Amino acid sequence: QVQFIESGGGSVQAGDSLRLSCTASRRSFSTWAMGWFRQSEGKKREFVAALSGNSQTTHYADSVKGRFTISRDNAKNTLFLQMNSLKPEDTATYYCAADNEFDELLTGRTFGWGQGTLVTVSS
Repeated sequence: QVQFIESGGGSVQAGDSLRLSCTASRRSFSTWAMGWFRQSEGKKREFVAALSGNSQTTHYADSVKGRFTISRDNAKNTLFLQMNSLKPEDTATYYCAADNEFDELLTGRTFGWGQGTLVTVSS
């Protein structure tokens, strides 16, 4: 099982920005497709963004397109999510995820889940 450690969440106002980070415990990080999911209270976990191992392919949920940017630093085993123009509906716990297959990652298949990092956006 892979350990993910998410950080960077916080409480912000609508329109503000946050940058989330996720570190992984395995050296094979650079070969994985990586992604972000989120879960709001009382709702199912949903896909947010994904990035291939070589950063050539990205995919975003329609709700975050144009506002969020996913990136990675393979040398540091770290995944990022830059979130701009935050909205109250972005309030959720954010989790990173990884899989060998990009398309499978989009379905939520992952080596594991971390504790997540909470993002709260007030209006």
